[in-house]
Amino acid sequence: MTAAPAEPRVCSIARTLDIVGEKWALLAVREVFLGDRRFDEMVKRTGAPRDTLAARLRTLVNAGVLERRPYSEHPARFEYFLTAAGLDLYPVITTLRTWGDKYLAGDDGPPMSVEHRCGHELAARLVCEACGEPVSPRDTRPVYPERRGLQPQAFGAAVPGA
Repeated sequence: MTAAPAEPRVCSIARTLDIVGEKWALLAVREVFLGDRRFDEMVKRTGAPRDTLAARLRTLVNAGVLERRPYSEHPARFEYFLTAAGLDLYPVITTLRTWGDKYLAGDDGPPMSVEHRCGHELAARLVCEACGEPVSPRDTRPVYPERRGLQPQAFGAAVPGA
């Protein structure tokens, strides 16, 4: 009996992880969101090896997530700014922080919080853009373009007991 050939799922998540799925890439994006735009600041705040961080920043710039702008000519130094694509990662960063605060904070609590301009602590919450209802995996299902020839699953099919 021969094994069936592997057919990786074509997926926007996998494509995204090719760019931001490595620890130092997401931590670099976090630092820019927190206002640390210079390489040396990012090395200090992330603990990343300099060569590794430089490579991740190149990837993020080449992918259009960050923009590199000079702030000194001699020596040549650059700051990094979020592009529209980079700004769209804010919900991802916020959700990761919220998850870490909930499951990994320990007895001392979260190392920091983020405050919204209304004065309240910011927490990630996924809602349906069309109806405004909170979303859970039980409320969703994958739907594929007709060209793929795949049928939609039942709502909540991925969740045991749904």
